Amino acid sequence: MKIQIKKISEDAIIPKYVHEGDSGFDFYSIEDHKLAPGKRILVKTGLQMSIPLGYELQIRPKSGLALKNGITILNTPGTIDAGYRGEIGIILINLSEEEYSIEKGKKIAQGVVCRVENPEIEEVDELSETSRGEGGFGSTGLH
Repeated sequence: MKIQIKKISEDAIIPKYVHEGDSGFDFYSIEDHKLAPGKRILVKTGLQMSIPLGYELQIRPKSGLALKNGITILNTPGTIDAGYRGEIGIILINLSEEEYSIEKGKKIAQGVVCRVENPEIEEVDELSETSRGEGGFGSTGLH
């Protein structure tokens, strides 16, 4: 499989896998921002991508940014559908108590390509029963 990538900014950095076997490749900011505590921002990457039909690109947080700085992705994972051809933008949020500086050329997220299944949707009057039933939101306890 190949993914075509187009730079729409001279500051854009083409993603690459850092280590053999990595599932994600890094995205970089093409602009500087100050992200205040509790605030969110759409950060541009300067890239457009062509994801093959039957796949999606998931945008996921960088674990180091999340742990060390409280920076994560608001709608994680973000989904880039196969039909989308616009600029890849990353919605970051600052969950820390300190302002965070996003710098041009700094890693802001990672992308993982995943297979997508499109099942046939069927409306029914009844669903099959299971041992769990309608139990959710903590119904199995914490211990």
